[in-house]
Amino acid sequence: MRRVTVILPDFGIGPDAVIVVSHWYYRRGEEVWEGDRLVEILVGAATFDVPAPETGRLTQICFEEDDRVRPGQVLGILMVDEGSAAPPGA
Repeated sequence: MRRVTVILPDFGIGPDAVIVVSHWYYRRGEEVWEGDRLVEILVGAATFDVPAPETGRLTQICFEEDDRVRPGQVLGILMVDEGSAAPPGA
């Protein structure tokens, strides 16, 4: 098992912009697939989805909904099984 961090990307916005965790699509302990929408981020009136960087199990959520975050912060942690298979139908 390998630990993978989910990091909030830099959306190219100013340093004073308010960025809020809007919605987690998965709960702690659930399996996620690489590229799945993992968490929705609210920047002003715009929303952005942060995808899962790899297939694994979401083991930690570092920020809850309505928490303010900054680019580069760790949003969550995935545990990745080195032998994980592709999603069904892939």
